[in-house]
Amino acid sequence: QVQLVESGGRLVQAGGSLRLSCAASGRTFIIYTMGWFRQAPGKEREFVAAINWRGSSRYYVDPVKGRFTISRDNAKNTLFLQMDSLKPEDTAVYYCAAGRSIVIDTSAARYDYWGQGTQVTVSS
Repeated sequence: QVQLVESGGRLVQAGGSLRLSCAASGRTFIIYTMGWFRQAPGKEREFVAAINWRGSSRYYVDPVKGRFTISRDNAKNTLFLQMDSLKPEDTAVYYCAAGRSIVIDTSAARYDYWGQGTQVTVSS
């Protein structure tokens, strides 16, 4: 099994920045792709960004392109999401996810392990 624990979420003003972290533990050697999803109140969980094992391939959902950056430190088993120029519509619970697929996928169904989430609130 793999355990994921997110941190870094908090209240921030629009235009501000946050850096989310996700610490992985357990059988981390089976993880290839890692990603971030978010769920706003009353909405379905949506894909935000993903990165492959080597960090050589990244994919972002259109609304966050140019503002968010996903990265990973495999030596520390940690995933990051740098979020800049935050907007009120970015308010959501952000979830870290990990999967055994070599190919990056935007579908939540392709991820095998999930964290509990961290709340990000952007005030206008």
